[in-house]
Amino acid sequence: MSARNLFDLAWLIPAFPAFGAVVLLLAGKRIGEPKAGWFATAMIGLSFVCSVIAFFALRSLSPEARSNLSQGFTWIQSGTFRVDFRFLVDPLSSTMTLFVTGVGTLIHMYAIGYMHGDSRFSRFFAYLNLFAASMLVLVLGSSFLLTFLGWEGVGLCSYLLISFWFERNSAAVAGKKAFITNRVGDFGFMLAMFLIFQKLGTLDYSALGSTAHVPAAVAALPQSALTAIALLLLVGAMGKSAQLPLHIWLPDAMEGPTPVSALIHAATMVTAGVFLLVRAHVFFDLSNHAGTVVAWVGAITALYAASVALVQKDIKRVLAYSTISQLGYMFLAVGVGAYSASIFHMITHAFFKALLFLGAGSVIHGMHDEQDMRRMGGLRKYMPITAGTFIVGWLAISGIIPFAGFWSKDEILAKAWSSHNYALWAIGAVAALLTAFYMTRQVWLVFFGPERWRDDAVLVGHAIAPTEAEEPVAAAVTEPEHGLEPHESPWTMYVPLVALALLSVLGGLIDLPFMSAKLNLLDRWLELPEAHASSGFGGLTLSTIALVIGVVGILVGVRLYRNGLRPDGADPTDEALDGFAPVLENAWYIDYSLSRFVSGPVTAFARFLSDGVDRAGIDGAVNGIATAAREGGGGLRRIQTGLVRNYALGIAVGTVLLLLYAATRVTF
Repeated sequence: MSARNLFDLAWLIPAFPAFGAVVLLLAGKRIGEPKAGWFATAMIGLSFVCSVIAFFALRSLSPEARSNLSQGFTWIQSGTFRVDFRFLVDPLSSTMTLFVTGVGTLIHMYAIGYMHGDSRFSRFFAYLNLFAASMLVLVLGSSFLLTFLGWEGVGLCSYLLISFWFERNSAAVAGKKAFITNRVGDFGFMLAMFLIFQKLGTLDYSALGSTAHVPAAVAALPQSALTAIALLLLVGAMGKSAQLPLHIWLPDAMEGPTPVSALIHAATMVTAGVFLLVRAHVFFDLSNHAGTVVAWVGAITALYAASVALVQKDIKRVLAYSTISQLGYMFLAVGVGAYSASIFHMITHAFFKALLFLGAGSVIHGMHDEQDMRRMGGLRKYMPITAGTFIVGWLAISGIIPFAGFWSKDEILAKAWSSHNYALWAIGAVAALLTAFYMTRQVWLVFFGPERWRDDAVLVGHAIAPTEAEEPVAAAVTEPEHGLEPHESPWTMYVPLVALALLSVLGGLIDLPFMSAKLNLLDRWLELPEAHASSGFGGLTLSTIALVIGVVGILVGVRLYRNGLRPDGADPTDEALDGFAPVLENAWYIDYSLSRFVSGPVTAFARFLSDGVDRAGIDGAVNGIATAAREGGGGLRRIQTGLVRNYALGIAVGTVLLLLYAATRVTF
């Protein structure tokens, strides 16, 4: 089969998980556990196989021929507006499908063990498959509108999965929060599409040209239009990729099952925003100011989220804010024109962040649903595989050589420096220092130090008050004599951990910064424009500084937490920050302020629109006209008496009035 025919079968990549979702929604209960989980895993696994085949077919072509459209059909036809349902197979979409399906397959497999015994086991995997299918439509779409279809599908699935355990009010609220917050970003994406169609007459990506050639129609757009389109796309990306101030949904997304957290935070939803910006990079290349805005949004978000992660107590919330911070690095890279570096960090982040989330889920599973790190400690003895793989993820995200995170993060910082954005580089460096510290804090609180889960006093000491939902769990883990000591997870959970740990070690090999030796494989594969070149190792001095920053963060973390918490249960970081700790623990009160703003002025304005404008104004006018017609008709009805003499009298009066009018006209 020729490569051309293979690309025509690109529809199979999203079709397999979509088929799995339909089957499980219709017959999932009949299939049952664990077969439903294995079926869903097989579907996403087949999608991965198709992605690998498409990758090698694309790789066999010359660089000029690596942009291929599959056969399709006309989806929308209205006048001159036409949208074809076709998939674009090029280096960017092929790269995205590889890690979305690859990491997604491991997460599906992990979920078989994690969701064991859940009453809605089959439905969960149906949603997972639908999530993956939507993401694949998003990255393979040949137009902005087809991407938007997958974009909305991912948003719907995030709502279904985050609020999967909807019996808990917090989960139901978190799902709605994610859905509504993303609608804000989606509005920006929609406005960008309207403007693109107005200026270019099409929404196809082919209108944007290639890396080597920008069409005249795009190059001729005025700066105002280019900047407006770019910034509106940025708004859309900020919603999906959780950048300030549209980040507020992501920490609450931890209410969903841990495999959902891994899928959303590592391989699918949050990467959609970065993908969109890279796909539409021509607008940022031609705009004089949009790139600067993107870079500063990313840098500030990276620093903000890293500072909040310093004091979080929930093992998953630390990783949630870490995700927001790492996404900030990707936006920073896009802003300085380092598109390949952004995609590189997206890939390595998918490896080590999926590993960390799944590792956290393994800890939660082994600790009988406990998530408070202050009730953990010493778990490496009981969960050696989880501990070993989690430590690999910690070293990768901390930027320690030779782990994958070192290469991608170093490349971003080096590109920021070579673009002469030294302030951005400094912010990124500080965020990297904080990342190494808070991840060390997490590792030491969970896997090292004393076994605090054995000590009842820890549960009630120093403001460690269990929440209502946690109380039964807390009581359980403090009774080791009942056989509830921490334990390693089943093989379906730790095999994906081992695979992701290997990828977190070796993932950096796909784009080593040695251009002269042609080891920058991803750069040469993607062939995306790079605004600023950097030397090998991003400049040896810069790479050394980046490595030292990571090591310093780790050493400070180890020094503070080598003995775990203080004897009275106090957290050393809280003590060091003193009165500022509550500010960080409450995420700088941004979420609180937005909630107050929405519940106050926004709600009052909405009530004014509802009661004043809509009900009293619009409805009042409509109802007033109807009332006037009804009352007027009722009055005129009284004239219709049915008596001939009344009608004759009316005619006589009318005749007299007409004669008087005529006489008056003649007189004057």
